[in-house]
Amino acid sequence: MAKDFRIGHGFDVHRFRRGRKLMLGGVEIPHTRGLYGHSDADAVLHALINALLGAMAEGDIGSHFPDTDPSLKGIASSKMLAEVLRTMRRKRFKLVNVDITLVAQAPKLAPHYLTMRKSVAGLCNVRVDRISIKATTTERLGWVGAGKGMAATALVLLAR
Repeated sequence: MAKDFRIGHGFDVHRFRRGRKLMLGGVEIPHTRGLYGHSDADAVLHALINALLGAMAEGDIGSHFPDTDPSLKGIASSKMLAEVLRTMRRKRFKLVNVDITLVAQAPKLAPHYLTMRKSVAGLCNVRVDRISIKATTTERLGWVGAGKGMAATALVLLAR
């Protein structure tokens, strides 16, 4: 019997806000502002969650963790990811690999790639060589280039 492979794509975006921690991939990144959202606004984990849900044809992050639910206010994105990974295991999928791209003018993220990769690998219970994280800027174009926020995309490959 042939393996069942599934590809999922995720996207997330948040604006910056003073007085918030900048959480990316489950890691606090030093910066003057964090990302604003109902949860901890970890754009890396949110994009990953959307990609995993998409690969399993299970909807999106908003349908599983609505921002209208007061019990989710301030929730760590790692807890949401853990729930999605339980669904993945229940459906007998295994994570083959993840490729994440952050889109941000600032802060410089390259010094944090390995720490974020290790964090995401640990959360997903896979080897770090299965997790790719990189970043790009928009060359100062648009709202990201103006430093108003950041976005993240994620691609995943699942096998069953």
